[in-house]
Amino acid sequence: MVSHSFWKVLRDPLFHFLVLGAGLFFVYSALNGSGDTAAQRIVVDQNQALRLAEQFQRTWMRPPTQQELESLAEEFVKEEILYREALALGLDQDDLVIRRRLRQKMEFINADLVEPQDPSEAELQAYFNANHDRFRQPDRFSFQQVYLNPQNAPGDVKRKAEQLLARLNSKSLPSADPESIGDISLLPYQLDALTAPEVSNTFGNGFAKFIKTAPTGRWSGPYESSFGIHLVRILAREPGYLPAMADIRPVVEREWYTERRKETKDLYYQEMRSRYDVDIRLPDGATAKTLAVR
Repeated sequence: MVSHSFWKVLRDPLFHFLVLGAGLFFVYSALNGSGDTAAQRIVVDQNQALRLAEQFQRTWMRPPTQQELESLAEEFVKEEILYREALALGLDQDDLVIRRRLRQKMEFINADLVEPQDPSEAELQAYFNANHDRFRQPDRFSFQQVYLNPQNAPGDVKRKAEQLLARLNSKSLPSADPESIGDISLLPYQLDALTAPEVSNTFGNGFAKFIKTAPTGRWSGPYESSFGIHLVRILAREPGYLPAMADIRPVVEREWYTERRKETKDLYYQEMRSRYDVDIRLPDGATAKTLAVR
């Protein structure tokens, strides 16, 4: 008859832990082959020691002492052991950070392999001719603005703006300084040589559209922005133009290289992809919408 003490041992959590640990050890040994001495051998030869010393010198601007070199070698061994043990446990599997890092390393390697040759003058000119819109300089605007804060006008702020507009364009205020009229704000009173996107970034898309058609040399408005109401005087317009290729050759060459690299990288990827049997199964539209709501 089994004694009471035996059953007590079987129910003990410590006993369960020891059994589980032993089981994991035997599984690990079976999967990794305890007799594989080559996989357990780590060598730090003179070439590796020299690489460690060079890395140390680049960081500290001096060669390492013998004691420091020994510590570097031991740290390398420690890193190698932990790396191999992590691989043996499969810790590299299903890890998003590791996947992305390996992808980056492959892309860096591919970038070195697919570096395009220098373009000829004819190739560069043909690329410039085919991409005029990419190199065209945009229109630029210089203008002054008077800001009216809707919160400071309990009544109709637009009517107040129209009255001020009439005064600004009359002889009573022939050379009015916009900084001395209107409401105080952090917006600049005068802006020089801005492109339409730059105007949009400050005042919003609607205001930028008004600027494109506003008359030059006199006050106009009122125009709305994300801040409030504005009166605007266009001081100058600089129409966009296409510069000669010789004037922007470095820019054209940089863009050519960027596009060629992308094309070559895409071809290289497609060649690798062709070696795989890819099966993509996407959910239908209704299922995708349901997943997006979650």
